[in-house]
Amino acid sequence: MNFVSDVLERFPASKPALLTIDEIGERRVWHFGELIAMSAGVSGALAARGVARGDVVMTLLGNRIEWVLTLLACWRMGAVALPMSTQLRAKDLELRVDASNPKLCVGQPELLAELPGGVETIDRNEFERILDEDRPQETPVAIASLAGSDPALIVFTSGTTGEPRGALHTASYLGGQRSQAEHWLGAKDGDLVWCTTATGWSKSARNVFVAPWLCGAAALISDARFDPEARMALIETEGVNVLCQAPTEYRMLAKRTQLHKLPELRRLVSAGEPLNPEVIRIFRDAMGLDIHDGYGQTETGHVVGSHAGNPVKDGSMGTPLPGLEVRVVAPDDGAGELQVRAATCLTFFDRYLGESREEALARLVDGEWWPTGDVVSSDDGYFFYKGRNDDLIVSSGYRIGPFEVESALVSHPAVAEAAAVAMPDDERGSVVRAVVVLREGEPGDALARELREHVKSVTAPYKAPRVIEFADELPKTTSGKIRRAELRSGTPDRTP
Repeated sequence: MNFVSDVLERFPASKPALLTIDEIGERRVWHFGELIAMSAGVSGALAARGVARGDVVMTLLGNRIEWVLTLLACWRMGAVALPMSTQLRAKDLELRVDASNPKLCVGQPELLAELPGGVETIDRNEFERILDEDRPQETPVAIASLAGSDPALIVFTSGTTGEPRGALHTASYLGGQRSQAEHWLGAKDGDLVWCTTATGWSKSARNVFVAPWLCGAAALISDARFDPEARMALIETEGVNVLCQAPTEYRMLAKRTQLHKLPELRRLVSAGEPLNPEVIRIFRDAMGLDIHDGYGQTETGHVVGSHAGNPVKDGSMGTPLPGLEVRVVAPDDGAGELQVRAATCLTFFDRYLGESREEALARLVDGEWWPTGDVVSSDDGYFFYKGRNDDLIVSSGYRIGPFEVESALVSHPAVAEAAAVAMPDDERGSVVRAVVVLREGEPGDALARELREHVKSVTAPYKAPRVIEFADELPKTTSGKIRRAELRSGTPDRTP
């Protein structure tokens, strides 16, 4: 199997595949024939720099054509794509480089400067030269014949008690997206699909262009910053048929724009965190469309969704994909952990980086069920999200492990200890709330602002706490572990 030959080459070369809109609003339509030819050229450039089958290629790029072509070149030659969030900073990148040992990184110059030494790079300027047909071109690498078990993609998940881990997906993961593409995303041949998620996330790797192409649809990518009015205008101008957004984006559109019916837009989907029923009702009343919620994990891919053709139950994340088996390990109150039977999940990950396949299989409950860590209830086959059974913070669709936030805070000389927990927020679902015990300095707004900026400077800005409180001490167990549940349920005493 190979994604390039199995998917791209089955379409006419002249069929539109991708619409790109850059940061200054310039647009270009790319056809399947162009993407095949240009990604082949990129594969030659990667090979000339020593990249071979099985090697890891990292990207530090936004939603740009260079990102798409690099991933396609990797899958063409059997290299492993590792797309990174453009918000990551030096410490974050060092951890990921150490875990994955990339052969090369393709990225924007200012982001490549954050990489640790020793990683060879290709910046956007050099990438333009690679695509310039008037310059000498490297010989493209032949399309590799891959087994379904060959490695293809790494996506880092957020840690809760330790550092993030890289989840390794195989070549079968890409074709395995067809089920969710048809049943949840709901794309059709000839559609224009816009999945707005940023690069480096699980949903971007499977839904920005992979899922639309599996259905014969074209994909839209935009590298502009989110602006509610501009978002609505672009959806209307370009005639988007299927829109996939994070719940926070839907909330902001509902509150900050004048919603109205759009003749080309026929399907709205959402994933990343629970979507408020009232937001669904606002869109239904104003646009005549339901928002179809969905659920998945980095390790599993998409699992549950409000399927095309099925009625929407407000507040529900839907029903399992066809053929996929799940169970709820429930206490007496009817809510319990959602578990997925790994053997029925076509997009289940192979293992975490740094562990063996045997160690990965040992994580399964009863030898076959993946424990998601998410608590749900069920009603007539529909699932309703209740929360996490660990300390993961989900904010604006970002999944944030408290460990990295706390590590960044403690690296400031004024901080002795810190704990990070989720705090409910109307627009973002949750925000990061930090409780800090000081080593030195005076608690107050000025120090809180300084600590927030410090976190932004040493780790990804989306991890920075929006609320910082000061306490004399943190609640702990007798073994010294922070009792985050106690912090979530109440406000600690603040130092005067």
